[in-house]
Amino acid sequence: MMRLFKNFLYMISIVSLILVVMGNRTTEAKSVRTAAEKLFSLEETGSTSSILPKGADDLAKIASVLQAEDILLDDWSFYAREHVTSMKSVEEVQDYAKKLQQKFPNWKWTVTNTSQKWQATAISPTSKNHQEMLQILTSHTEQPVDAYIVYSVRGSEWNKAAEGFFTTKEFEDRLSDIFRGKPTVFSCMKGVFSDKIGKALAKKADRVMSDFNAKEIEALKEENFMSVSASSPMFTGSIDHKLHNMNLQIGLRSEGMGGETTIVIGTPIITIEY
Repeated sequence: MMRLFKNFLYMISIVSLILVVMGNRTTEAKSVRTAAEKLFSLEETGSTSSILPKGADDLAKIASVLQAEDILLDDWSFYAREHVTSMKSVEEVQDYAKKLQQKFPNWKWTVTNTSQKWQATAISPTSKNHQEMLQILTSHTEQPVDAYIVYSVRGSEWNKAAEGFFTTKEFEDRLSDIFRGKPTVFSCMKGVFSDKIGKALAKKADRVMSDFNAKEIEALKEENFMSVSASSPMFTGSIDHKLHNMNLQIGLRSEGMGGETTIVIGTPIITIEY
């Protein structure tokens, strides 16, 4: 059964790369949801202090819920991907990569070329709060070429500096320099439940679902593993899932009696392994 669950998660990760208690909840849980919904409302009305790309502040929304639930955050990622169909040849993709290299000369660039694909990868200089990566890749087998531009930011600690990066002009300029159109955005965060929370896995999931005001669409539930696909009004991005628009995914893994529980939350789907 564990293998089935891992295969299920692997399939979800592939989709993302080729392309994130109920009525009697306590006052604390209600305040968590209210704060998160307020943040969502400000974004919709344009009252935030800076103009952010759609979905760029989803990490802050996820973090506000997890931190209020006393969940220790230890990994987060922002992932933006654009499928480019306007380029007619591999040479045109390579020319675009050269232009990006001129815009990011201090990044470490590597190029790989196989019979199947061509890919350029750039990694930003070491930062205290996060690491950035840029990729542009195309297949040799398609005419016209099928190209992707991918930009990701990842960190192990979520703090004011990490959150502030996504509100800076540097970040906005980064997206406008890299992408030719409007990218699809994925946000994901991983953490660990503190030892004082001794509830069963399903109850932990219900508590977090309630904080996000989320409705379950589909779930895979085992004793020590759980993955829930849901819809939440807090997030604007979504992917079509049968008859519903899914924009939130929650995964939990328990080490068993007395062990820690890892939780991963992604919008619209999970992009971090756990």
